[in-house]
Amino acid sequence: MRIIHLIRSDGWAGVERHVASLSVEQARKGHQVHMIGGDPSIVPAWLAVESVRFSPARTLRQAVVALEHSPRPQILHVHMTAAELAGAMSVHMRPVPVVATRHFAEPRGSRRLSRPLVRLAERRIAGQISVSRHVADHIGGESTVILSGVESRDPGPPAGERDRVVLVVQRLQPEKNTHLALEAFAASGLASLGWRMEVAGDGPLRPTLERLATELGIDMTVHFLGNRTDVPQLMSSAGLLVAPCDIEAYGFSAVEAMAAGLPVVAAAAGGQLETVGRVPGAALFPPGDAVRAGELLRSLAEDVDARALYGGALREAQQHYLTLAAQARATESVYEALL
Repeated sequence: MRIIHLIRSDGWAGVERHVASLSVEQARKGHQVHMIGGDPSIVPAWLAVESVRFSPARTLRQAVVALEHSPRPQILHVHMTAAELAGAMSVHMRPVPVVATRHFAEPRGSRRLSRPLVRLAERRIAGQISVSRHVADHIGGESTVILSGVESRDPGPPAGERDRVVLVVQRLQPEKNTHLALEAFAASGLASLGWRMEVAGDGPLRPTLERLATELGIDMTVHFLGNRTDVPQLMSSAGLLVAPCDIEAYGFSAVEAMAAGLPVVAAAAGGQLETVGRVPGAALFPPGDAVRAGELLRSLAEDVDARALYGGALREAQQHYLTLAAQARATESVYEALL
């Protein structure tokens, strides 16, 4: 099957990662895949493992031009509203069925796009996928829920041999609630037991969060690492991961931690209920409750056997439910229904 994935973007975050991972897995299964969009300094190397074609799409115009100059596929798979609009604007792609993946639990469109343009894009969409039941329940209309997969991997060292590190992996944006992770670490008292927190990721809130760490008295044990390319290695060596966002549509970091056998303490909200929450007795805290999050961190930190059992259960759930192979199979079924 010939497939184009389109995202109007020059960034590298969860959605771009989703598109690139699916593109590689589909190519691995023998499909001809072309990914348009994403950070041109990162995506080509990611796609090279399966010779997936790449074209940049920083702007809407660039996205349309890339479509117009691409061999016509059997399926055009678009991600985010701007890509949906580019697909609708492409004359060359008019005979091609369009599949849209919805990555956020909110209505289609934004203030930058008028409703008539959004309706134009909607009319071209033949099939719709949601990355979680949480998203499907908030967007309206019919969609097929397909949970995103990650590569299964070695579990890393046993719990007792991992570093005394509470890891946070996310963009430092307001909606990610990184402040709650810091407050939970402070409430846990783990710094006094030799634990530290490492924050992998960057964003506009970093100065504010650094000041908060000082105010909470944990600045000597909280390390802001900035954007990292070695997140898998960080997850293999850390002892715990905290996922504080309470509006997470899916939550790639938590699922990657599951693959690494890394115990996750997560907000009981959004897509995390469908990933981490699959495990009986998962360490979930009420959204916004830093004290309860701190209690869960402390409880796991003090019980190496509990960490080992919980990390193993998370990894088993990932291998059973949240693989790239399962995601690709389910996505292919959506395509086949339209051809």
